[in-house]
Amino acid sequence: MYHAANSLILAETEKLKILIIQTAFTGDVILATPLLEKLHGHYPEAAIDFMVRKGNESLFDGHPFLHKTIVWDKKKRKLPNLLKIIIQVRRERYDVVVNLHRYSSSGMVTWLSGARQKAGFDKNPFSFCYTHKVKHIVGDGRHECERNMELASAILPATNGVSAARALPRLYPRQNDFDAVKSFAASPFICIAPSSVWFTKQYPAHKWVEFIKSLPDKLQVCLLGSAEDRALCESIKTGALKGDRVHNLAGRLTFLQSAALMKSAVMNYMNDSAPMHLASAVNAPADAIFCSTVPAFGFGPLSEKSFVTETDEKLDCRPCGLHGYRACPRGHFKCAETIPAAALLKNLDALN
Repeated sequence: MYHAANSLILAETEKLKILIIQTAFTGDVILATPLLEKLHGHYPEAAIDFMVRKGNESLFDGHPFLHKTIVWDKKKRKLPNLLKIIIQVRRERYDVVVNLHRYSSSGMVTWLSGARQKAGFDKNPFSFCYTHKVKHIVGDGRHECERNMELASAILPATNGVSAARALPRLYPRQNDFDAVKSFAASPFICIAPSSVWFTKQYPAHKWVEFIKSLPDKLQVCLLGSAEDRALCESIKTGALKGDRVHNLAGRLTFLQSAALMKSAVMNYMNDSAPMHLASAVNAPADAIFCSTVPAFGFGPLSEKSFVTETDEKLDCRPCGLHGYRACPRGHFKCAETIPAAALLKNLDALN
């Protein structure tokens, strides 16, 4: 880690305005929440805002520590909307901007924010403007949450030496979120989030079917995902031949409702994707299936009861990349196909 010599020396009672920026994917936003927790703990009177891409703002509905979320629509009129965001941020007159996003668009927002303190990772093209800069190194044995927390160590002198064990993501489902899913939690159940943005991160549908067929009949199965995942979940439900014991909830629940449901589950199964971090954020039991990627990248589950399932085969092509691909580069997809469905059942039995 390296950063400017002058730490953020401000009275803890000072009414600060702080902006956290993470406009990447849902999982990245969830992994930024330990930083939010730490900043609130250090400056409880501060007004802390969080900038996210459109679609992720509902993660913070009713969040007790946030003043507001700023939403950037990156899919429609990206550049004009970026200009609007820059103007909005400048008008807010933030004292501190902490940018966890490592790409130029957010770096430009940080650069032009007018904030007296700017912190972020060295990989951002606009890191030259940061008053506090931290190296971002993937594969050094640390979790992404711990890497994010280094930014707290850089700007808050009292946080030096923050351990990975304390750098846990946190979200706050409300009572109405638990009420919305209580009918599915009336009997023992597991959750499965079978989809991923990247094909090579996704455990194959036929493997999920095989796994569901092997489950004891007493367990209900809730399939989770976005509206775009509904067809995949329906195909798994149909193939499993479990009748009304499998529920396709893809596209029917909000992020926080999904988190509330996962918290009550016997076990939650997912790929190396956002649902894994959603489970971590409510300390729900999790079994994360890693296909083309590996936990050593620093994005594994952090729940107290968590497992990682991956192939036992030594494949010279794995990992094939940090984020995955639309198709297996070798054409065989052995990193997923060689993970037996029985391995998932073994971890379920380990909880009993």
